[in-house]
Amino acid sequence: MHNSSKAQATPIMIGAEVFIEPGQTPEEIDLWFRRLQDAGMTVTRIRLFETYMHQPDGRWDYSLFDAAYKAAEKYGIKIYGNLFPATAFTDLGGLKFPKDEDHLGAIARYIENVVVHFKQFKSCYGWVPVNEPGVGHFPQGQFATDKYQEWKAAQAQVDYNSNGYDHFDFADERFHLYYNTWFLQWLTDEVHKHDPDSIIHVNNHAIFKNVAEYDFTSWRSFLTSLGGSAHASWHFSYFNRGQYALAVSANCQIIRSGAGDIPWFMTELQGGNNTYSGFLSLCPTKEEICQWLWIAIGTESKGAIFWCLNPRSSGIEAGEWAMLNYHNQPSDRLLVAAEVIETVDEHIGFFEQAKEMESGVNILYTRESLWIEKTLQMGGKSYEGRDEGGVMKSALAYFEALSEAGVQANFKEVSEFDFSEDDYRGKAIILAHQISIPSKYWPLLTAFVQKGGKLIADGLTGYYDENAVGLMRLGFPLRDLMGADVLEYKAIDEMEELVANGIALPAYQWKGQLNITTATPMANSNGDVTATQNNFGHGTAYWLPSLVGLGSRMMGDYTHLNLFMVKALNYASLNLPFVFEEPQKGVLMKVLGANNEVVTIIINKAPIRREFKILVKDPMLQPVVLFANKGGKAGGNHISIEAEETLVIKWV
Repeated sequence: MHNSSKAQATPIMIGAEVFIEPGQTPEEIDLWFRRLQDAGMTVTRIRLFETYMHQPDGRWDYSLFDAAYKAAEKYGIKIYGNLFPATAFTDLGGLKFPKDEDHLGAIARYIENVVVHFKQFKSCYGWVPVNEPGVGHFPQGQFATDKYQEWKAAQAQVDYNSNGYDHFDFADERFHLYYNTWFLQWLTDEVHKHDPDSIIHVNNHAIFKNVAEYDFTSWRSFLTSLGGSAHASWHFSYFNRGQYALAVSANCQIIRSGAGDIPWFMTELQGGNNTYSGFLSLCPTKEEICQWLWIAIGTESKGAIFWCLNPRSSGIEAGEWAMLNYHNQPSDRLLVAAEVIETVDEHIGFFEQAKEMESGVNILYTRESLWIEKTLQMGGKSYEGRDEGGVMKSALAYFEALSEAGVQANFKEVSEFDFSEDDYRGKAIILAHQISIPSKYWPLLTAFVQKGGKLIADGLTGYYDENAVGLMRLGFPLRDLMGADVLEYKAIDEMEELVANGIALPAYQWKGQLNITTATPMANSNGDVTATQNNFGHGTAYWLPSLVGLGSRMMGDYTHLNLFMVKALNYASLNLPFVFEEPQKGVLMKVLGANNEVVTIIINKAPIRREFKILVKDPMLQPVVLFANKGGKAGGNHISIEAEETLVIKWV
């Protein structure tokens, strides 16, 4: 496979996008690339606008972009060429799909002209075939309609038909998943016609809303690396500003999981102020820039590119997003990025080899849950748990709770989890309000627990199959695994208490009433069993049939949820080289290991300095601070970290 050899040699590269548009001078373009070099940056991405090269008379004038590729050669900067076929001036993100056959042909001709021309430059590093795939709705246009009919005719009869019940088939959603993959593969093949075996990278976006459109496991076969865009102003509507570091962390984990055995690389991080573009207006602080960059590195990213270096002059984003000010001088954000780069470069042998030290805890989501949640929206009164977003926010709640405990959890689509192992002791799966568990995963989840794994199911997990047919009637397929089934779920208006194993958890939206077969009750309410624990094979399944994760998130307090997880998951049995002695609200930690060395990246989003202890598995290890942007300290296992600080520690 063409991507495997490149994957092993992928260096860590940090940079910022240079935005090229008519009106710029070669001198100014040259200065921008010098600014990249001055900051220690080694990579950029450039949008190769067809409309700025392809003249009305059919000629191609590459001179504007040639100036950029030449300046990149001069200053040792690698360029990802972002293909950008002709589109409207007001189109911020670029085309996602072809309109018709003629348009597809025009795209192919554009690729031929651009790839053949720019591959000659030494600074040409690789290609991004489409900017930010993912549209959030069924693809429009004649080409998509025709492709849909062709795809539908080729679909095989499914083995599972919800026992004959009438049901949704989610054909539109399944086609969209296929169509994104088909177009990416087509674009890649077109590039490789003219630049064989060249590097191909793509950046998905709005991950928390669009993720059900992405079949990452299929993309691995033709991508060299996987990436993403993580812009607070566009993509983090499920979070408040104090949670943006957490949002970047969860975004990184989803992409890392999707990448599998190919490298991943954060293609776009917000670098500057946005005024009229974006869903909200903000300028990242220098502390946030530092946090986001270190989080990406701590999640095994091979680097990051900020959007963008220089402010564009025209369009909806005029004057926005840049890391340089309007006089082409470095902002405080660019200067702090340069400090991070300097630290990474000083320890490049470690960071290029480093792998995330996994905890064994896996938060799984199912794209069918996201599809069903969206399909069943009826309007009316807004409820956090049943509105669109309830499924993802529930998963994010457990991710945030574990982050505050110093446990970095994997965040995976269920198809990305490896169900083929023989022994799952020391592994845990959390299914937080995953309302649909497709039929193929019923035996796999059962075997996971049987082989020693721990499972926590919360909310309406398993309420539907993949076709939105209810499973809670007699014959519930996960009955043996959970050791119980549901008598009914009752909607509740106010937050209530669910006391499980002596720990008071917030019950929100619904409370399930369970009928026990082999499980042990963990919670009772007026004689009803409202939570269970089932020892099954060598493992254990916990059932919390209420939105305890989302309830904790809404209250802004994960104290009790973390108490429950410490007991249920038995942190001592997990592979945790470091964990906080007790949870720290607003703090998160990443742990990397390479060549018997370990680095922890700790970020404090709390509004006050935090003083706490880390439990270190190997008591011989001593901390050496590599980076502290506000004077934080580490002595023995004691951490002192200021508000908004990033503290990077090597343990020797």
